[in-house]
Amino acid sequence: MKLLYITNAINGSGGLERVLAVKASYFADTLGYEVTIAVLNDQHLRPFYTFSDKITFISANVGGGALSYIRQYRQAVRSFVSQADPDIVLVCDDGLKAFFIPAILKTRIPVIYERHVSKLIELPPRAGWKQKTVTRLKWSLMNRLAPKFDAFVVLTQGNVNEWRHLENIRVIANPVPFEPDISADLSRKRVICVGKVSYQKGQDILARVWAKITDRFPEWELHNFGKEDEQVLTRQQLPRNMFLHPPDRHIQQQYPDVSIYVMPSRYEGFGMVLIEAMAFGLPCVAFDCNYGPSDIIDHEKNGLLVPQLDEEAMARSLTRLMEDEDLRHSLSARALEDVKRYRMESVGLLWQGLFEALHRK
Repeated sequence: MKLLYITNAINGSGGLERVLAVKASYFADTLGYEVTIAVLNDQHLRPFYTFSDKITFISANVGGGALSYIRQYRQAVRSFVSQADPDIVLVCDDGLKAFFIPAILKTRIPVIYERHVSKLIELPPRAGWKQKTVTRLKWSLMNRLAPKFDAFVVLTQGNVNEWRHLENIRVIANPVPFEPDISADLSRKRVICVGKVSYQKGQDILARVWAKITDRFPEWELHNFGKEDEQVLTRQQLPRNMFLHPPDRHIQQQYPDVSIYVMPSRYEGFGMVLIEAMAFGLPCVAFDCNYGPSDIIDHEKNGLLVPQLDEEAMARSLTRLMEDEDLRHSLSARALEDVKRYRMESVGLLWQGLFEALHRK
């Protein structure tokens, strides 16, 4: 089977790029599919994550003003399909333009859309009424175009709530990107958070939470790995023993040396970092945000869910885990079991079944 992924770029350090690296490589190496990944403006060069050398990469240049960009994008999408001659097209692009691809192609080739984020990403903080109006119009247009895909794949049951009008919707979770042969020993007095410093990921909230408890636990450290954004959080705003680090392409080397994973996100599409951490047996504490954490964390069994944006409750949950090593080990044992459902082999079977069902149509 021949698969064509259409996306913007694969050289970033985000979750979409990591997931695409894992899935596309599995399809090429394990299932023997012919996989092509199409990007814009050569944004496949120097990828942050490792892709199988069996994958073919193609690119098209687009740019200029709005009308020029639309024309070039339409030509690029058609060119991608002409070059790859795929059995299935998969669209991995959370922007509005991706929703027009079925109309652009006008083909009988099945087209699958993969949604990796919540609709809330379209609504920035402190948006004025004009921006809110534009966003609602964009959502309305997305809702009208989404049924045109042969399948519309979201990551969690919670995500279905944003697209409940769709009959073509499917739920397929992200796979855990690695299966480590070691687990965290949970004795290190270190907490980790992974993600770009941003309004969505909530590190500004986490800094306030950490400030409430760091004096009580002076030996504990909090480390965030991800691109910095001084509009959200500056180094001058960091409380004692909270540290910012750049993205780490080998983040799996960090997990064994910490004892707790914390996710303070305001909203998510899934929360892949949670299953990464759980794969190493880390107990996780996260806000019960839309969407993802409640699908992954079974409260008080494999981790702790905190009422959304409740900073005092987050501080209490972190305090519990920092004080109670037995609790950390109990949650860890269950996390190691529960995360098995996210192995690539299990997730791959769901994708394989979808591909075959659409290809037979």
